[in-house]
Amino acid sequence: MTLLRKLALGLVGALACVSVAQAQTPDTLRVATDATFMPFEFQKDGKLAGFDIELVEALAEKMGKKVEWTSIDFKGLIPGMLAKRFDMAVSAIYITDERKKVVDFTDSYYPGGLVMLVKKDNTTIKGPEDLDGKKVSVQVGTKSVAYLQEKFPKVERVEVEKNQEMFSLVEIGRVDAAVTGKPAAKLFAQSRPGVKVIDKQLTVEEYGMAVRKDLPELTKELNGALAKVKADGSYDKLVQKWFEAGN
Repeated sequence: MTLLRKLALGLVGALACVSVAQAQTPDTLRVATDATFMPFEFQKDGKLAGFDIELVEALAEKMGKKVEWTSIDFKGLIPGMLAKRFDMAVSAIYITDERKKVVDFTDSYYPGGLVMLVKKDNTTIKGPEDLDGKKVSVQVGTKSVAYLQEKFPKVERVEVEKNQEMFSLVEIGRVDAAVTGKPAAKLFAQSRPGVKVIDKQLTVEEYGMAVRKDLPELTKELNGALAKVKADGSYDKLVQKWFEAGN
């Protein structure tokens, strides 16, 4: 065998090894989160809890992997991934075109966006089309204010400083509805039997798990595991536990 042929075969072998290495995914998933956003992720009795936490653990189990969690400020999640300190970040992160320039995303695992919270016996508001002419509470400085100004100028807005005040106005009948983010509305409705969240959303913004771009196989594995937990019913159980209980 000539020297040139030996070198060529050696190069092919080396490239094959690199390809296999790139295709492998880590046995332990290094996952970053900002554990300050109930009910997605938060600290309880010194441990991480929430929908995102339990969902990632369920996916890891399907994949035969362990999870190593790190809690940091939200603004550090993507920079930490780019520095390869973490393999992925899961922290109620909206999938946006801007973020997709620097990280990959799994398939959407939960629909966020703006929703309407009303009293349970309210029959006049069944969807966004019923908001015109109604009195609606919103929190000052949130996207809800600008959205109603632009899309529903006939709504009588009642702007308040705190989420709790916004919801309380619905409970006591001072307003017809509150418009806010879906997670906050769902969490409040869990503990208040007198209110409900309208199924028809005002906006839909999808949450995804951010994954390093140099780990494409991990994104595929996560999507496969996500499909499995949705198929076997375990995903629905988590949604019921964290977003629907008490409604």
